[in-house]
Amino acid sequence: MERIRKEKSIIGRINDMSHKLVLILVFPIIISLVLMLFYAGKYHRSIVRIETISSLKAVVEDEIPEYAWEIVSGRGTFVNTGIYETIKNVDEVIESITDQTGQENRLSLIVAGRTMQTLKNYVDRIRDNIDNERPVVESEAVLVEIRDVASLVGSMLSEYIEQEVSSTAGMSLNLRVVIILTAAAEVLIVIIAIWFRNRSMKTTATFVRQPIERLEKVTATLADGTLDARITDTDVTELRNLTLQVNTMADHLETMMEKSIKDAKNLRKAELRTLQAQINPHFLYNTLDAIVWKAEAGDKDEVIRLTSALSDFFRISLSSGADWIPISQEKKHIEGYLRIQQTRYRDIMRYEIDIPDSIGEYYILKLLLQPLVENAIYHGIKIKRGGGKISISSRLEDGYLVFSVKDTGSGMTPDQLKNLEERMRKGQPTVSEGSGGFGLVNVNLRIRLYYNQTEGLNITSGPDGTEVSFKVPCRTRKEISENEGTAG
Repeated sequence: MERIRKEKSIIGRINDMSHKLVLILVFPIIISLVLMLFYAGKYHRSIVRIETISSLKAVVEDEIPEYAWEIVSGRGTFVNTGIYETIKNVDEVIESITDQTGQENRLSLIVAGRTMQTLKNYVDRIRDNIDNERPVVESEAVLVEIRDVASLVGSMLSEYIEQEVSSTAGMSLNLRVVIILTAAAEVLIVIIAIWFRNRSMKTTATFVRQPIERLEKVTATLADGTLDARITDTDVTELRNLTLQVNTMADHLETMMEKSIKDAKNLRKAELRTLQAQINPHFLYNTLDAIVWKAEAGDKDEVIRLTSALSDFFRISLSSGADWIPISQEKKHIEGYLRIQQTRYRDIMRYEIDIPDSIGEYYILKLLLQPLVENAIYHGIKIKRGGGKISISSRLEDGYLVFSVKDTGSGMTPDQLKNLEERMRKGQPTVSEGSGGFGLVNVNLRIRLYYNQTEGLNITSGPDGTEVSFKVPCRTRKEISENEGTAG
């Protein structure tokens, strides 16, 4: 079962990275805020309990003994002093605070609550003494006990306050530690976020760059004539359609080439390689791109000139399947090619064509000069700083046509020239020679095959440039027609 690939767009990838980065930065902030709010709430509740017990301490130590003294001295009653209500309120507050207090601090409150029951019992004894009309002295003795018990409860409440203050100080220290740790964590998170961002950027760049590099590599391979090259499926949504279209184009090109190769003879195969190389995807793309650019610039005359040159270029390249064309057509072919190339290399390329009209009616094997001119551009003029000049010339000499393509480019090293001559001697045909054209080896082989001669190209090269020349017999249209079977 075919594995299902999960596509992801470039924008989706960037959004994912942004979301993860936001989570990395926001999550610790939320945690630190929660912790600080937790400790702040705990600290606040502790302060409220301390304040409540502090106010309660004054009630126990001062108000309750004072109410008891007023009752004993006859200045007040149980009703108007509200001593029982006060004791009840104190009990309820102590009980409530006890429920809110942790196990480590609640013992003092528990004992204080029980002691309040003793205090209430003493108040009950005073009530019984008054009800039974016992001597005041007995009630005064109970009053002393009440004051002692109230003081004891107050000391217990004070002990609780001290414990709570100590706990609060501990919470304050903990809060400080939390803040410090949070700050340190934030610094660490920022460092991690920066690392994650850099890593994600590299990953995203690789995610985008790799399919583009594969696309570039395969299209370059296709441009060089290796039509079985294909681009592997990509996970990048934006590039998937382009990948499919390039593969489809390669399939069509390969199918057509296979059919042509199967139907051709050995000599015809060399011609088909030449035609294939001439229909160069890069050359066609760059030419069409230049036409579009000129059209957008409103240069109507230049658009017409380039379109006409391109039309002439391909019409002569195909020549309705003919192998031989007049020299005038070959001249027109390289003129169109050079006009197109000069649009791209206007500032670095100059050219001169010296092919007399007097030899224009003689026939020549087509597509011999253009590859030499192409080689001069890509391997001479283009790579030389400041550019240079290409000179194409022809002359009639003792029944032979002598052609020369000379450039003032960077030239070849002795080793490069030796290697090229060796390949031409062995007759190793290639679809491509370097980055431009189908190469000198193919032209050399075609001259030897079609003209049935041992010599092909003669190459001289040095620091001042390269000259490629060849000599072939003069042939008229009649001679070509008589020998068409042999020549084809």
